[in-house]
Amino acid sequence: MASLMKKEIKRVFLELLEQRPFHQITVKDIVAACGINRNSFYYHYADLPALVEEIIDEEIGRFVREEKTFSSLEESMTEALTFFREHRRAAYHVYNSINRDIFDRYLMKNCESVGVGYVNSILGGVDLAREDRQAIIHFTAYVLYGAVTRWLESGMTYDIREDFRRIFQLMVEPAMQQQGLSAKLQEQ
Repeated sequence: MASLMKKEIKRVFLELLEQRPFHQITVKDIVAACGINRNSFYYHYADLPALVEEIIDEEIGRFVREEKTFSSLEESMTEALTFFREHRRAAYHVYNSINRDIFDRYLMKNCESVGVGYVNSILGGVDLAREDRQAIIHFTAYVLYGAVTRWLESGMTYDIREDFRRIFQLMVEPAMQQQGLSAKLQEQ
């Protein structure tokens, strides 16, 4: 019963967040839409930021648990941004709210997860020092984080997948070539 209540609270909250900015949503709005009392809400969540954090943590967990391998940055970030596609306005409203720090942590964790999955899939069998592999993962995560942040700041007005494809062509491939990784990759 408790998990059904939490699920309903999350569903209603996301529905409201699709309609209006975060700062315009109250616990009163959520409990009225759910048909529950305030105590029921506070039994599950300390406040609205705690609700946001749980939703985001669940999304991070879902993505990280799946541990997929990806053949392109475009494919990996498209998968990582599933929440954005499914809840476009809600994501935008949280991004532009006072609780942006929660959102930023979510975004960076997803970018790091993409970096790990992608780098491991393309460099899996390459003999590479651990710190070099970590540096490539960090570089990839930071570039992806910056690209997504820029996209969000634009109001998500363009197709970010093309940005990911171009970033890889212009930055990641040349960096790998400079380190002699392209030849190692072709040997595999």
